Amino acid sequence: MASFLTSCSRPLSGSIRVPGDKSISHRSIMLGSIASGTTKVSGFLQGEDSLATLNAFKEMGVSIEQNSSNVTIHGVGMHGLKAPTNALNLGNSGTSIRLMSGLLSAQSFDSELCGDESLSKRPMARVIEPLRQMGADISGLNSMPPLSITGGKALTAIEYTLPVVSAQIKSCILLAGLYSKGSTTVIENGISRDHTERMLQGFGYEVQTSPNKISIKGGGSLKACNIEVPSDISSAAFFMVAACISDKADIVLEAVNINPTRTGVIDILKLMGGNIELLNKRLDAGELIADIRVQSSNLKGIQIPEHLVPLAIDEFPALFIAASCAQGETLLTGAKELRVKESDRIQVMADGLSTLGINNQVLEDGIRIIGGEFKEQASPIESHHDHRISMAFAIASVRSSSNISINGVDNVKTSFPNFVELANSIGMSITESA
Repeated sequence: MASFLTSCSRPLSGSIRVPGDKSISHRSIMLGSIASGTTKVSGFLQGEDSLATLNAFKEMGVSIEQNSSNVTIHGVGMHGLKAPTNALNLGNSGTSIRLMSGLLSAQSFDSELCGDESLSKRPMARVIEPLRQMGADISGLNSMPPLSITGGKALTAIEYTLPVVSAQIKSCILLAGLYSKGSTTVIENGISRDHTERMLQGFGYEVQTSPNKISIKGGGSLKACNIEVPSDISSAAFFMVAACISDKADIVLEAVNINPTRTGVIDILKLMGGNIELLNKRLDAGELIADIRVQSSNLKGIQIPEHLVPLAIDEFPALFIAASCAQGETLLTGAKELRVKESDRIQVMADGLSTLGINNQVLEDGIRIIGGEFKEQASPIESHHDHRISMAFAIASVRSSSNISINGVDNVKTSFPNFVELANSIGMSITESA
């Protein structure tokens, strides 16, 4: 089991580019594989999660060439995937298993989707239920992985209202809808990531969108295109928070995806008093990109607006560190989804904060955090092998007068393989041991 040991850093400075967006990397492989023609992807995230998706499609007969972050996908068309010889192991990736459940439910062959111990505990009823309504034959023991899918089922379009705000459920249904008879409609009661809709349109597939409704007609086809993957705002968030809470910090995060459905972390940090500036805004392949300058800030506690919660759902471990360094109380509610991520992120973060002497109160759907000073820990922080927990406590070191030790950091490489290297390049001090 790998661990981090962090120590006091010097003032943070410099310009860095974090790895490519994980959500877009996943989708580029999936849609590129079922498109007609050759899709070239640059900036592909070389983390274990997105590589799990890449390898799964290779196992289904798609020829994919990878040279560092450049990937070439020789699409097989809508009906060209082949039955895999073995179960498709998707490691720790919830995005992979949920989106691929929709896509594979429409194929002519049987398939099985499995993952690691953490993924095997994550709820899948939220995708199983709508897929069954469409006519899919999909099951899992207690609605958890591994998932077994029987192929050869004719799917029928449905209109489905999402029970929770979730881009993964929405995307799963839309991917099944590509193969369904009729027009599939997803209705949202909030805003979720729209990378699937944007990328489908990039591949030439018509998508009807309105503020809370997305519809597609089955039976169309995708045409290959070139994709440049921007930097992942979820990865950039750790350094945004680090700069905000550090003395005399001034950093620039280059070419970050600022898709409006992903910028909750920026909005929340600004409400807390974060000194954040968006520079050089531009549009690339339908995605909005900017360089983000972050300087030291005097953060104050806030009540986080619930409408921003789904727009920052993956960034809350980092935001909890910001709240710990803010003056006063920060209150988060409406975030029950955090309890079914790679870990129960509310409880695991609360336990770690308590280890560092930060007062907090766990709520059913959130947490109350009282800003204070980090104290010397009596025992290592347990990340429960959750990559975002590990990185969140690593950045806390910029405000700690003593070392911070974090166990179970193995899964950082699922989303951010060069985290330690980039962190140390701007002034942090993190060592990793096996």
